[in-house]
Amino acid sequence: MIQAVGLTSAPRGELPPAVHDLSLEARPGQVTVLLGPAAAGKTTALRLMLQLERGRGVALFRGRALHRIPNPARELGVLLGDTPADPSRTARGHLRMLSAAAGVPATRADDVLDLVGLSGLAEQRVGEFSRGMDRRLGLAAALIGDPHTLVLDDPAEGVSRREAAWLHGMLRSYAAQGGAVLTTSRDPKEAARIADHVVAIQEGRLVADQEAADFAHTRLRPRVAVRSPQADRLATLLVDESQRADPAADPAGARTIEVVRESGTRLAVYGSSCAAVGEAAFRHGILVHQLADEVADTGPVTPLERADGRTSAALPPAPSPPDGAAPALARAPMARVIQAARAAIAPKGADTVSDTLTLPIIGVTVPAARPARSAAPVVEELAIPRLPAPGPAWPLRYELRRTLSDRAGLFVALATVLVSLGLALLLAGRGAAPMSRVLTGWPRQLPFPPAALGAGLLGALAFGQEFRYPALAPERGTVPRRLGLLAAKLLVSGASALLLGIFLLAADEAGVRYLFGPHAVTSVTEWPVLGVGWLGLLIGCAWAGVLAAGVFRSTATGLAAVLAVPVVVLPLVQHMVTGPTARSLVGLPGRLGSSALYRWPSGIDQAVSVAVRLATQPVGGAMALSLAALVCAYALTMLRGWAR
Repeated sequence: MIQAVGLTSAPRGELPPAVHDLSLEARPGQVTVLLGPAAAGKTTALRLMLQLERGRGVALFRGRALHRIPNPARELGVLLGDTPADPSRTARGHLRMLSAAAGVPATRADDVLDLVGLSGLAEQRVGEFSRGMDRRLGLAAALIGDPHTLVLDDPAEGVSRREAAWLHGMLRSYAAQGGAVLTTSRDPKEAARIADHVVAIQEGRLVADQEAADFAHTRLRPRVAVRSPQADRLATLLVDESQRADPAADPAGARTIEVVRESGTRLAVYGSSCAAVGEAAFRHGILVHQLADEVADTGPVTPLERADGRTSAALPPAPSPPDGAAPALARAPMARVIQAARAAIAPKGADTVSDTLTLPIIGVTVPAARPARSAAPVVEELAIPRLPAPGPAWPLRYELRRTLSDRAGLFVALATVLVSLGLALLLAGRGAAPMSRVLTGWPRQLPFPPAALGAGLLGALAFGQEFRYPALAPERGTVPRRLGLLAAKLLVSGASALLLGIFLLAADEAGVRYLFGPHAVTSVTEWPVLGVGWLGLLIGCAWAGVLAAGVFRSTATGLAAVLAVPVVVLPLVQHMVTGPTARSLVGLPGRLGSSALYRWPSGIDQAVSVAVRLATQPVGGAMALSLAALVCAYALTMLRGWAR
């Protein structure tokens, strides 16, 4: 159930707010349609409810504000625009990733695929889907958490009639099971066909709040569609015959019709029938190409002007309610909305005074309350914060599924292996490079090995793909900055870089042995330094890519930050380490052992020596300095988001 009171968007410069003082209710077991033309404020109203835009008002979902719901995916299913899915990911992979974000088992993905009719296309890439299939996948993503409420922004836009009929049937079935559905539409006939309740808005303001039957009676009416090359003459004749009709032949009075020109040869005749229009055209010898009964939206109708300056009669107004009855759009449920909003926002134990909250757009005054210390209406005081998107319920499982279903990451890893192996074979063929350079595929001409750049790109993809295809949020560009999600990305990217480094060492050694023989691989005197330093470099690059992409919201800038380590930071560290004032750390392990309270085991001295040598390497120092700067930058972005 959705209850919204006083939704008002933030000002847009000198323009009026896109949504102004909008109140509505979407009840469980019903489909509620927010109806309005283009730019009427429908999407803005939904975004205000979802706290994706700043504004004022109250929006409650089953009596709770969105920021008070622990796992919004289990309460609310959202589809705004196209499905934000990676085109290279399969439908099943995308939904399994979302199942981890919603905290439901992975089998839920197959269930919703079967529910929306995509079980046979589970392994097909999302980029190959048609518009209708994309809408089905978006609905499956909204249903992945088995929510109580669905919020959809014109889900049938741009799809075929068959797909639209199926989608509307799904929404009706969901509502029949007790769920609340709030959707938008531009077509009044579609709204009357699928809705139980219709809320019509114009320029961001409420103009009607009706049951579907009342809406169809007051907004839709039958007409006769006529297409004729002599449309102007036929229109004039129809109006003249209507005005000259004998009142005695019609006890209810002269029959008034309305003729509207829709195009050069097309007319819409209200208040008549196909038989009457056809007989009039036949009597006067007017050729008719089309004659059909239709049901049309009344809308802002402009009467047809006649040659003598007169106009056809206007449409009779809708019947007014009986004396003493409330207007049709001022219903009792709105009072319940305001009461629920008052209960949700009033501080516990605060003294309140009885007052009235006037909703001029709705046209009814209902009881309300506000804190005694304020004299302004309570809705005007409530600002809708723009909250960050919720993080996944299972961060580590989410990141694992995202990584394994990301084809771009697999391609980067494969390309890194091939490039590194090629450089290793080239260095081994020359025979002048040391074995440590051969096994890592790192020529002296390169400041960084290709494997380090590949690891950095894998890390940058971990956050960069989130901003490009934000599966965790209904709006593009919003990705949660949660410590749990960051820790999961660092852990998975570091493990990926570790596996990549071990596999590269093994692959390069095997390739050199196979191509040049066993004697081509000589022993490496400092295996601990080589192994730890190599793996540490790859993990550091992967972490730098994750943090930089999270700070700058882009994969490209994340990779650029990794490239800046050897290009910018490394020369600075080399100048500091090799400068004339630099001091040597030779003998530090021995001095540490002599000052210890207990005698160290025999292998500790060697481990400390390896650690000291790695710490004094310019590459290691540059990587540590870069990671420290990126961690501080990421922390600042998190604090800035919390402050907003």
